Amino acid sequence: MNDLSKKLGFWPVFALVTGSQIGSAIFILPINLAPFGFYGLLGWIISGCGAIALALVFAELCSRFPETGGPHTYVDHIFGKTAAFFTGWTYWMISWVSSTIVVIACAGYLSPLIGNTSKGMDLALELFLVAVVTALNFLGVKTACRAEFYLTILKFIPLILVPIAALFFFQADNFQITSAVKEMGSVSLISKVTLLTLWGFVGLECATVAAGAVENPSKTIPKAIVIGTVSVAVLYCLNSLGIIGVLPQETLVQSKAPYVDVATFMFGQGWNMPFCIIASVVCLGTLNAWTLSSAQVALGLGQEGFFPTVLSRQNGRGAPIWALLISSVGICVLLISSSSDSFAEQISAIIDTSVTCFLFVYGICSLGHLKLLLQGNGSRFGWIYGLGAVGFIGWILSQISLENFLWAALFPLAGVPVYIMQRKIFRKTSAESFHNQ
Repeated sequence: MNDLSKKLGFWPVFALVTGSQIGSAIFILPINLAPFGFYGLLGWIISGCGAIALALVFAELCSRFPETGGPHTYVDHIFGKTAAFFTGWTYWMISWVSSTIVVIACAGYLSPLIGNTSKGMDLALELFLVAVVTALNFLGVKTACRAEFYLTILKFIPLILVPIAALFFFQADNFQITSAVKEMGSVSLISKVTLLTLWGFVGLECATVAAGAVENPSKTIPKAIVIGTVSVAVLYCLNSLGIIGVLPQETLVQSKAPYVDVATFMFGQGWNMPFCIIASVVCLGTLNAWTLSSAQVALGLGQEGFFPTVLSRQNGRGAPIWALLISSVGICVLLISSSSDSFAEQISAIIDTSVTCFLFVYGICSLGHLKLLLQGNGSRFGWIYGLGAVGFIGWILSQISLENFLWAALFPLAGVPVYIMQRKIFRKTSAESFHNQ
């Protein structure tokens, strides 16, 4: 029997929801959004509404199926084993692939504290951060979530105070649209900024993958997902408004660390170091949340026969040993292979591919929600946010280039060999489940 005193309550789960979303996006995206003026804020509002609809979908699915594993578990119940495997495989792969951006952003903000560094030193710092977060997760889900709670507190304090202080330096002229952007047309502008800002909400479902470690998951997780995502949406809007409103557009576009530049502009040169630390803490919290999520997904897939059983092995603290190691080694390989001058130019491409892959997962879960509604299991409100989520995902996918779509499709296709190897196992599991009914 599980000891409820060792299970996670609302606040650690809330911290996991917010921590998995608030990361490098809050520091990177203002640079990309600056040329779009007030359309950038509109992008946050639209993507925020879409994210809240998705949060409600995952909240409903989690309340119906409060099991460890997250998205693939829901798909298994609704669409069967094959769809569940490719959902879980894609989600697991993209979770740790996307983490490379967070690691690089975290190390980038720590670099000024160290001084002038070489490529080798930057890479060593990045690998060290991966090792630290992996070691933390080896202490178990509860320890990792508690750490996330304190990291989230550190995040929220500056991310609330800075935009408030920015109101005293706010310049509406900074929100002018550049001439190049004006040529795109309103529809293209809105779709572009929505694609950019959606990256900031990726990870809203992370808390669902650790349902087995949560007290009363059918109520605690849905509450944390919805409240957490709404909080993140408000925070993003406030910070984007503050950063773009303080720095002149030509300055912001050229900035490599806009959050630090805003703090220096408002408070003076001596404040750049503290805000470098704050920015790195924010990214570190996101890395911790995604590491936990990726490992729990692999654990659930291993326990259910989708992945080799080695991934379901746990240490004395309940941490999935091999799942953590494989994900962390994968991140390190990507960091080593991409440590070149041109990698900065590849970040936007990685973000586009990552968002597309996550949309595959979000899309099938949203369709699963609608299928449950068609079976007579739901409310009128469920139809509203369910159709809203599916419509939002469909619109976003329609705006993605064919090339990017094909690159994203390689992630689920890469799982075909593992699927062939494991299908006898989960076919046997399905047969046993059928005979036991």
